Amino acid sequence: MEKAAASDADVVFLDLEDAVAPDEKDSARVKAIDALNNLNWSGKAVSVRINGLDTHYMYRDVIDVVEKAGKNLDLIMIPKVGTAADVYAVDMLVTQIEDALGYGKRIGFELIIETALGMQNITEIAGASRRNESLHFGVADYAASTRARVTTIGGINPDYLVLGDEDEQGHRTTDIGDMWHYAMARLVVAARANGLRPVDGPFGDFSDMEGYKAAARRAAVLGCEGKWAIHPNQIAAANEVMSPSEDEITRAKRILEAMEVAQKEGKGSVSLDGRMIDLASIKQAENLVGKAQAIAARTKS
Repeated sequence: MEKAAASDADVVFLDLEDAVAPDEKDSARVKAIDALNNLNWSGKAVSVRINGLDTHYMYRDVIDVVEKAGKNLDLIMIPKVGTAADVYAVDMLVTQIEDALGYGKRIGFELIIETALGMQNITEIAGASRRNESLHFGVADYAASTRARVTTIGGINPDYLVLGDEDEQGHRTTDIGDMWHYAMARLVVAARANGLRPVDGPFGDFSDMEGYKAAARRAAVLGCEGKWAIHPNQIAAANEVMSPSEDEITRAKRILEAMEVAQKEGKGSVSLDGRMIDLASIKQAENLVGKAQAIAARTKS
């Protein structure tokens, strides 16, 4: 936890769920509360991942953490969300505590979609509470829930491939696909439609930096704003991949400049570098420039 507080991560979550053995749940909760109250978390959003609603640990996680450290807590991460009612249940508990103790702020929610049920109900889940801030894709539990034939956390499966037709020499090309594409794309749509941040989850092989970056790039292209880092050496890679490149920022600014000129001339579209750009291009460019500005502002602070 001390390493996390001193790291370059934007958001840190203290885990009470999967990373904690059953007989360590109570002591882990105590340690998390102590860390929230005594470590320096300045410059970061801090979250606690509680245990799932299907366990008898969840109630005490919420009550103890929010009552004893709620003033220093920004977010609660709810795992294995299956229905909108799951979100309501935690919301009710947190609201009761905040009102009783007179907290001046509202704690936000991060929701992990990691079951077939959660993916089926993702639209209702995303809109279930005004506390909701982000949706996260929990690939490992999702794979188990859908009985996918993998035992890794994230990454690709070489059997998920497409064979091309034979060429004149009888050779066939092999293209490996992304078996998580549908789930990720659906999560991004549900998040954006409800004003939430979509975030890609863990990549288990922290010795495979290129594999991690490739997974992060796929998520970023789809619209995700961040990716989990389960090891310190993944943080720099996440920040690198999830930040717009200099080339992307430069092109976005050129699009905005070109469209400004076009609008002054009464045009709705214009050609730039041999490609058409229009009003939709402005929104795309503004998103990139806005993200770059936010990153720069955080770096200066």
